[in-house]
Amino acid sequence: MNEQNDHIWMHKKPETVFDWLAIIAISIALYLMLGHLNVFAGGIAKFLDIAAPFASGIVIAYVLDCIVRPVQRYVMKENPKLRWLSILIAYIVAALIITLLVSMVVPQVVSSITMLFTNLPLYISNVQNLLDMLQNRYGLDLSRATEMLDNYESMMNSLTEVLKSSAPQIMAYVSGVASNVVDIFTALASSVYMLAEKDKLLRQLRTMVHAFFPPYIADTVLETCSFANNNFEGFFGGKIIDSAIIGVLTFVCCNIFGIEFAPLIAVVVGITNIIPVFGPFIGAIPCLLILVFVNPFDALKFLILIIAIQQVDGNIIGPKILGKSIGVSALWVLVAIVIGGDLLGVVGMVVGVPTFATFYGLLRQFTAWCLERRGIDAEGNPRAKQAEPVQPLNENQVQPRDETENQPVAVQH
Repeated sequence: MNEQNDHIWMHKKPETVFDWLAIIAISIALYLMLGHLNVFAGGIAKFLDIAAPFASGIVIAYVLDCIVRPVQRYVMKENPKLRWLSILIAYIVAALIITLLVSMVVPQVVSSITMLFTNLPLYISNVQNLLDMLQNRYGLDLSRATEMLDNYESMMNSLTEVLKSSAPQIMAYVSGVASNVVDIFTALASSVYMLAEKDKLLRQLRTMVHAFFPPYIADTVLETCSFANNNFEGFFGGKIIDSAIIGVLTFVCCNIFGIEFAPLIAVVVGITNIIPVFGPFIGAIPCLLILVFVNPFDALKFLILIIAIQQVDGNIIGPKILGKSIGVSALWVLVAIVIGGDLLGVVGMVVGVPTFATFYGLLRQFTAWCLERRGIDAEGNPRAKQAEPVQPLNENQVQPRDETENQPVAVQH
């Protein structure tokens, strides 16, 4: 963001009648909002429900713009008449990538899940044998775990009953998805229009900001939006690439070490890796539980493998890809994930980091402005006054002559 503080809104004091009316109106609106939070939250929820397709369109357009920009710049040579072709190429590339991933991953994942449930009695028997060995050799009391595994048939029956009872809810969800075809079409259509009219829309938004706000506030708002865009773009772009690399690396390593269900494990680990800090563990826990039933020694190998992969990711791959796109320490990343997850669940855990990074950058700028205004540095010491720059001489100005110049120098005897 711009380091100059000339346009920060806090330099401005209310002077005109409009300034005071704006302050009074904002104060009244804030009072009414705090006094009727339930109504306010319900109105926001209803508005978000109506605007959800357009919000999805914004997300789609934001992601595909990463493809449109290089195609428009390097292939179409910034020809505005060919922008529609750049957009078409972006959608074709995205469709091909999704189709390729689905065709490669889904059959493998379905095969792994089918094999898991087909051989579940054998896997449970292997775990029972392991528990018996540990109980006989080391004298451990594992009778309760053994009894639970002995009743696996009742467990499977219970699971079947749960699935049967959940069938109406599942069908309702499927029918709900089918009824949302209009919303999906609206999201795709709006994303096309947003990409086609991107420059015009951004210019209109900038015009509205300059029209509705004073110059010092408008400049701050636009700088904040640009700063937030850089944070989100850098984080999500880098995190998607990083997660894809981790998924492929997990698949290769699982095949090398002979760990079963490598495609399923790689997909789970790669997708959950998008969540910072907790993502690798969220993905590793269910995979570890599956491998405990299949082969406990494979579970041990996978545990060691995933720890090694995450160390490589955290110390080598992640910093190389993400770089300084976030700009906050690991502690604040953890805080952002916890707060975002508590507010918005998994989505909040993903979006929380770039959002917090944006507020962190704004707070850092505001802190620097406050220190500068008080004339102190970060340690509370007074700032050293900077010397005024020497003005260059004009042609009509004559440099004052030093009176001591060309005078004889006294010789010391």
